[in-house]
Amino acid sequence: MSRNARSGHSVKKPPLNVILIFGTRPDAVKMAPLVLSMKADKRFRCTVCVTGQHREMLDQVLTIFDIVPDYDLNIMREGQSLQDITSKVMYGVSDVFSTAKPDLALVHGDTTTCFAAALAAFYCKVPVGHVEAGLRTDNIYYPFPEEVNRRLAAAVSTMHFAPTAQNRQNLLREGVPDGNIYVTGNTSLDALRLTAREKYSFANDALNKVDFAGRRVLTVETHRRENLGEPLNEILRAVQHILELYPDMFAVFSVHLNPKVQAPVRAMLSDHDRALLLNPLCLPDYHNLVARSFLALSDSGGIQEEGPSLGTPVLVLRAETERQEAVDAGTVRLVGTTFDGIVGAVRELADDPGAYNAMLGAKNPYGDGEASARILDAIAERFELN
Repeated sequence: MSRNARSGHSVKKPPLNVILIFGTRPDAVKMAPLVLSMKADKRFRCTVCVTGQHREMLDQVLTIFDIVPDYDLNIMREGQSLQDITSKVMYGVSDVFSTAKPDLALVHGDTTTCFAAALAAFYCKVPVGHVEAGLRTDNIYYPFPEEVNRRLAAAVSTMHFAPTAQNRQNLLREGVPDGNIYVTGNTSLDALRLTAREKYSFANDALNKVDFAGRRVLTVETHRRENLGEPLNEILRAVQHILELYPDMFAVFSVHLNPKVQAPVRAMLSDHDRALLLNPLCLPDYHNLVARSFLALSDSGGIQEEGPSLGTPVLVLRAETERQEAVDAGTVRLVGTTFDGIVGAVRELADDPGAYNAMLGAKNPYGDGEASARILDAIAERFELN
């Protein structure tokens, strides 16, 4: 509240005009709880801009959370390059700013949409808040281009919403002022509160027929650029061998729509009677599948945060991770993409109940599902809305 010097009466500030910009399914999953919280908070006027960097998968998430964008740039084109995405997002978001006139722009994570929208905001002199800030591998080519995207977004941000204390330390090391960093937890756990349920009927009926009680189910998913080609072939050979070793195991493979993923996965596993290959699942199906699985094998970032809260150990199909906190806590294991590394890790957890239960019992370092509330309160304090 501010005080009118002449009248002595308190004057309530108008709602802060905040625009949230995102364009991919993972970003939408993690921004959706923030959108819903902000729309319900009278301190804010919430505007949503989607770029459509992903189209079908983005729209799934918007439908699930009943979010109707105020602006949709719809940039996705077949065979689009990083240069295409960057330029289209920059020009499109700049045009949106001229109409929406936001007081603050929120971007998320490490996508090209995040970086390009943050740069557009900087050019338009709109303050930037970076949600899921401070993740680092310290290798600019791994993951590519995500590591550079998040570093460049940080360079033009004035508010950094870091999921963990380690993310905060990463930002401090790079010279970000401590007063601009807010440790909030990760909004991915906020989303789980809206999607994961003990009693659940899958929208994809094939999953309703999976024997979760009688089988040890593996959820498998891979999509990163650096895993295309021979790394993906190694992953697929490992999955084949694991199914041969353990007749009670059943693999559900959520197959990314990228043809470079679809073709090899279907060529190697489509004829296996204990491998179910599905196109990317809607978010509630995916979360509830992971919650009912014995293990999750994935190169995704989000599952490293979500798996532990869903009660499922995660084997990360990458050589490095920006989520080292999860590795240190023991909730996930970094197993790489080699046949021996993947098979060895699965065998240890499958054959040693003590090792498996140790992962189950480890504490999730990514918070308590209240990240959105902390972010809104931090913004309100920064802009003196209270």
